[in-house]
Amino acid sequence: MALKDLMELIRAPAVLTVLGDAIAGATAAHGRVGRSGIAASASSAGFYAAGMALNDFADADLDRIERPERPIPSGRVSSGKALGVATALTAGGLAAASSAGPRALRIARPLAACVWFYDLIGKKTALGPLSMAVCRGLDVIMGAAENGWRSAVLPAGAIAGHTLTVTQVSRGEVHGTSRVAAVSAAVMAIGAASAAVVRGARSGRRGGTVGSVIGGAAFLASVLPAFVRAARDPSADNARDATRRGIRGMVPLQAAFAASHGSPGGAVFLAVIDGAGRVIGARRKQGDVT
Repeated sequence: MALKDLMELIRAPAVLTVLGDAIAGATAAHGRVGRSGIAASASSAGFYAAGMALNDFADADLDRIERPERPIPSGRVSSGKALGVATALTAGGLAAASSAGPRALRIARPLAACVWFYDLIGKKTALGPLSMAVCRGLDVIMGAAENGWRSAVLPAGAIAGHTLTVTQVSRGEVHGTSRVAAVSAAVMAIGAASAAVVRGARSGRRGGTVGSVIGGAAFLASVLPAFVRAARDPSADNARDATRRGIRGMVPLQAAFAASHGSPGGAVFLAVIDGAGRVIGARRKQGDVT
């Protein structure tokens, strides 16, 4: 398997959007990322990449009709290799969680199971958006697990809620979404950003307030216009654009929560990740990268 095909299979640029889940959780627990937060972020990245490979394995027959350019239907990657990649990355995610600590590993196990459930079963049912939201919420909780997961309930709920509505919009990427799904995504985005800003204001730190406002504003600027367009015209093209922007918008939302919990370093790191993702996205449009 060529490296380029592997990177396409696991949606390598999109993996950047999951690193901040555990960072948001870790900073909520004790105001900094720490070693366990870094390991939990690596675990989340492994599970996310595994889910992307598993997605293409599960959808191989449908993709031959709707997305023949993808690695499996185009013949560049076999279904067996895609399944092997998903299995190896899941194992890597569990190993990374183990290095984060025993409590993180206890969260990682159901998280891995949730990823496999979503791709193999849940995605094609009414449970699809909810199971995806649970995955992202557990990502955040895993980052906080070693230092008290209850402190991460707010960012976990906000990120899970955003994931839920974006996943509902994504179901219309081929045949069009619904105005209700797009409006719901817009309302949830406003609620998630507001939660980060309120948390920052309550922190009592000027940096936390300013950072959460900047992150929340960047998040809304990234996702709201696309959701509004999809609400006005719920076409497949607008649904795809809203989905892409909704996923990439995770990063400034994560940064807003990191800042709100007193971690300017975590927020700056995520701002860099967001910038890298935008550069990669621009290059993809120009055909420079896969």
